[in-house]
Amino acid sequence: MKNKRRDFLKLSGMAGLAIAGDGFFGGFAQANEFPKPNFQSSLSLDHSRYAINEQIKQNFEIAKNILKPSQKQLERGLELHMNSLVIDCYGFMPSAAPDAALINSAIDSKASQLELQDMMESQSMTRFVIDKREREELENAWKASGVTCVVQNTGEEGNGISRLLKRLANFTYSTDMMSDFVSKAVKPEDILRAKKENRHALYFTGNGVPLPQDWISVEDELRYISVFFHLGIRMMHLTYNRRNVIGDGCAEKANGGLSDFGRAVVKEMNRVGVIVDIAHSGWQTSLEAAQVSEKPMVASHTTVASINKHIRSKPDNVIRAIADTGGYIGICCIPRFLGGSGDIAMMMKHIDYVVKKFGVDHVAIGTDVAYRSQFSNEESKKISARNPERTRWEALWPPDDFKESSEMIQSLAWTNWPLFTVGMVQMGYSDDYIQKILAGNIMRVAKAALV
Repeated sequence: MKNKRRDFLKLSGMAGLAIAGDGFFGGFAQANEFPKPNFQSSLSLDHSRYAINEQIKQNFEIAKNILKPSQKQLERGLELHMNSLVIDCYGFMPSAAPDAALINSAIDSKASQLELQDMMESQSMTRFVIDKREREELENAWKASGVTCVVQNTGEEGNGISRLLKRLANFTYSTDMMSDFVSKAVKPEDILRAKKENRHALYFTGNGVPLPQDWISVEDELRYISVFFHLGIRMMHLTYNRRNVIGDGCAEKANGGLSDFGRAVVKEMNRVGVIVDIAHSGWQTSLEAAQVSEKPMVASHTTVASINKHIRSKPDNVIRAIADTGGYIGICCIPRFLGGSGDIAMMMKHIDYVVKKFGVDHVAIGTDVAYRSQFSNEESKKISARNPERTRWEALWPPDDFKESSEMIQSLAWTNWPLFTVGMVQMGYSDDYIQKILAGNIMRVAKAALV
């Protein structure tokens, strides 16, 4: 099998493979301009090269068994993935297991619920900086995924400035301390550079528009958009699930649309260079934001309502409005949002719907899932019991009878990214189509935002 794979590598050469589509930065970047990565996405062909754990292997096999690609489709997809620029248009870098001893010490000292929450979250985002075991977990998950860059959620949900700074600080620290492996990208060129240097990158996004909430003037309220842009944020949610002063979130039954202030927010984001993201916005808010935006905008992690109507999906008129701005929708990896079989095959159906109805330039993949360290459960069990917490303000989900299975979740695991490419090969997409979905569309929109 190894000889066969070696022959395949030698024969394919991947010569002339465009990674950026449509001549990004004045010309096609060819895959053979990049050094061969020292990680292999060809997980099913050779598991032994890296310390890939059993869970990663199992997730891969479950997804592969659902797709049932031919050997030719599998090999072509894995090779294409390995040699392509791959960007998760909304997601999370692999997370670390918490330090149970540290958390228990804080509980013993009667730390508040907020302090414990912040500590747990910080641990998941930074512990690999100083912990060798967690650093190895981080690196192996990245290697298994073949992902170059994650458009990383670096803001806690809402509009409060201090709240939005917490995650931003954590990911700034991690990329500062581990820049040899994963660095902060502030321009699309930085993502290309990371690929060429066989590294990884985070392109920061926030889960809200930062507002001082002094309400002195519209201009006063908008001033922190540029401040956060200077801190590295390149995309922002207009709303989360609930209504705010910008517009209605996706879970508000009123579906009231974009406010007058929200229109000013969109225009200011366009001016500064921040991509407008309406993934968690209501349908009318999404539609009106697209009508106002003068630059490409996105729904970074969503699904198609025509396939599965859910508050987090987008109907055709909204997808068309987003496409008309030059933007895209990112198909996510949440079974409940995908509907139907809720697995990797269902995800492919959502991608294919957008490609066929709106064009390949208007779809990407925004997983909205993360790889959790294999040691997370082990450490979590050691943490002292705490009182149940109240329901979070943002958690406004309508009840439904959808039953998620472990097979669905495992088939959509973040480390299964190579099989997302294999799935697109199965659907008969050309290399150019696939590479637009993997990264080209995201790079185009990122570039347009900064012009």
